Amino acid sequence: MCGIVGIYSHTPVASEIYDSLIHLQHRGQDAAGILTCNERFHLKMGLGLVREIFSPEDIVSLTGNFGIGHTRYPTAGGDDFRDVQPLWIGSPRGIALAHNGNLMNYPELAHEITHEKHRHLNSSVDSEVLLHLLGDGLDKGPHVEGDGLDFFAKIKSAVKNIFTRAEGSFSIVSVVIGKGLIAFRDPHGIRPLVMGERVREDGTKDYIFASENTMFYTLGFEPISDVKPGEVIFVNRAGEVFREVLENRTFSPCIFEYIYFARPDSTLDAVSVYRARLHMGQNLAREWRKTYPDIMPDVVIPAPFTSNTAALSFAHELGVRYSEGLYKNPFIGRTFIMPNGEERTRSVRYKLTPQKTEIHDKNVLILDDSIVRGTTSREIVKMVREYGARQIYFVSTAPPIKNPCFYGIDIPSRADLIAANDSEDAIKNFLGVDALLYQKIDALVEAVTRKGSHNIENPCMACMNGQYVTGNIDEKKMCRLAEERGKLSS
Repeated sequence: MCGIVGIYSHTPVASEIYDSLIHLQHRGQDAAGILTCNERFHLKMGLGLVREIFSPEDIVSLTGNFGIGHTRYPTAGGDDFRDVQPLWIGSPRGIALAHNGNLMNYPELAHEITHEKHRHLNSSVDSEVLLHLLGDGLDKGPHVEGDGLDFFAKIKSAVKNIFTRAEGSFSIVSVVIGKGLIAFRDPHGIRPLVMGERVREDGTKDYIFASENTMFYTLGFEPISDVKPGEVIFVNRAGEVFREVLENRTFSPCIFEYIYFARPDSTLDAVSVYRARLHMGQNLAREWRKTYPDIMPDVVIPAPFTSNTAALSFAHELGVRYSEGLYKNPFIGRTFIMPNGEERTRSVRYKLTPQKTEIHDKNVLILDDSIVRGTTSREIVKMVREYGARQIYFVSTAPPIKNPCFYGIDIPSRADLIAANDSEDAIKNFLGVDALLYQKIDALVEAVTRKGSHNIENPCMACMNGQYVTGNIDEKKMCRLAEERGKLSS
């Protein structure tokens, strides 16, 4: 999971890409980069948070009216500076790319590029493979001088080749020197990509593509559509838009976007993340009534902040008090995307402070978005227990997470997942709670798909139900992918 943005404008775009990355910071905190383009590429990137990387002088030096940006949460590759995006190559033409997602056949494609085509890969990230595939496609056939329909035909051919060759998830923004801005999304639409439009006073239009639409209002863009699964969109230097769906497969966006990753003010694939989380809390409360008809908490407390919305509707449905009984320091990063378990456990106490008046001598229900490894949840329970709760109940808006993700979430193997190895009773004992409840899979799907003209056919829930939407993962491949992931991140 990363954050990507691409902007075409009639004025320099660097400051707006910077603002967009600030809005996408929750999607990755390890590194960030901005690349702009006029007659050449201008690039600045670094390790850390967006505000730590770019100075006002950097933004001024990043000239050009179209460009792309990336904020990184690594699920492939290491933490080397060379793995920071956007990535670029000088031939053919000069192409740069930013990628959100994960390729499962990266080793095979990397071997082909280095051993058969005798090219050097400068990073260990799968995004560089996609960059070379795009470059190869644009280099085939006769040279196209302009940036109209003939060049769009070249783009379509190149992207079709990527759809054929690349296995996994990918939402892409790319710029080509002298041509324009490209955006496309894998045929299952696993990772999100939203398009916006801004009409200027003279009637001309600017365009934005981003992982989420959280920055649209701030920058004056109106959301006009999601990039459809299997669709490619090209905005040329004159602002003309060319778009076409190249391949239709089952539409399977990642359901974890709605549970955890996306900001609640986002709308992804015509579904409000905020409303989806309200529905999750409502459905979970109804299940609580069925499962524990004789247990009623005194107070419902979210594990902030992604769980606040669901906890609010859970409490409302039960008719009990909602309280923010855990204060979160907003300057500590998200624990799910901390590099290792020790940092996750330590940061829980750094970032969360229990409020004794809301906890002491009460039956407390803690609602969290998910239980992945269990270490964060256990630490939260210990803190609430230390502040004098009589009984503690724990509920999760996500069903048990039992399988690794190979589409862009950092869950490399079942060994990391508490629900893959223990029963619910064992998990309850490990967490140290008096009652435990998970969301049902059907209830989660209903919560996300209840409202909106979304056309979501089968959301990707492989980490929960083991059904990998690309349909090419068995136990043997799962073990190999987990081993390769471990090598890349070590």
